[in-house]
Amino acid sequence: MRTRQARSARLSWVTALGLALLLGVSGCAATDELAAQYRSGSNKGYISGDGRVVEIPAEDRGNPVVFEGVIETGEKVSSDDYRGQVLVVNFWYAACGPCRVEAPYLEEVYQEFAENGADFLGVNTYDQAATALAFADTYGITYPSVIDARNGQVKLAFAKVTAVLATPTTLVVDQEGRVAARISGQLDGSSTLRAIVRDVIKESS
Repeated sequence: MRTRQARSARLSWVTALGLALLLGVSGCAATDELAAQYRSGSNKGYISGDGRVVEIPAEDRGNPVVFEGVIETGEKVSSDDYRGQVLVVNFWYAACGPCRVEAPYLEEVYQEFAENGADFLGVNTYDQAATALAFADTYGITYPSVIDARNGQVKLAFAKVTAVLATPTTLVVDQEGRVAARISGQLDGSSTLRAIVRDVIKESS
């Protein structure tokens, strides 16, 4: 499957680039200043969201989102690659404190559903590929991210059907490619996202 091949290639890139890439994410070590600032309430380096969850009934969802982009390893991905399964889309960038805080929650849910009806795709709205790969290596993220900093076309595709104002924002897309839920702001754990993904998967059963 195309997304599985892309994931394998991506992990090889992370290994090959090693410590040199880690320099691309300043402060991503154990003493992560931006994440600490966020937890302490200083809220630097990101657009704030309130964590509000919006779930959209199937009959009220808009048209399928059509997008295409290039992930960190240079491979192309598109909405066609994910049709027929649930897709979680997370908008982020490396210097975003709450993006760092929520990263393990996203990976946890991804690991649970990767072989059970759902896939994940990050959309990096600011960084270049080296920085995104370094972030993934530091935080143990194994799903790919589109590098969308140059023209923002993937973010724009989703913004046509739902608000993508905060960073981070997490969307759950149904099997038909329609936005089924939106979490605006940092995840406060994995349970809410897990429940939404499970419910959207069940819609097709």
